[in-house]
Amino acid sequence: MFSPWGALRELTHVTLHFVVMPDGAPARTDGRRRIWLDKRLQQAERRCALTHELVHLEHGHTSCQGPRVERRVREETARRLVPFEHLIEAYRWTQHPAELAEELWVTVDVVRDLLEALTDTERAALGASCGRLP
Repeated sequence: MFSPWGALRELTHVTLHFVVMPDGAPARTDGRRRIWLDKRLQQAERRCALTHELVHLEHGHTSCQGPRVERRVREETARRLVPFEHLIEAYRWTQHPAELAEELWVTVDVVRDLLEALTDTERAALGASCGRLP
């Protein structure tokens, strides 16, 4: 399972700041050396927000991104946090987004991003193993 904390540990040039985000965003990055994470987030929210910002940082995004780039970052975040085989296991017993999120240790938004990003092949494999399509 992907650990954003382990990934951050490898990036010795990056500093993580726990703050109260003034704009209500869960996190932000300058795309180079800093990530700001809202200290009010719950553990799964922190895991997801940090991963999202790490993806931005890896791609060198130094300012706000347009919808297309954000969608790709959200998809990459979801795929890192939830291996496909874990999605299959969880989906066998529930299709409810909140229950899936709890089981997969992510947010409901990450579950939705992952389900929306499934390829036709992945969607078919998920349906075949679970008896129902997402």
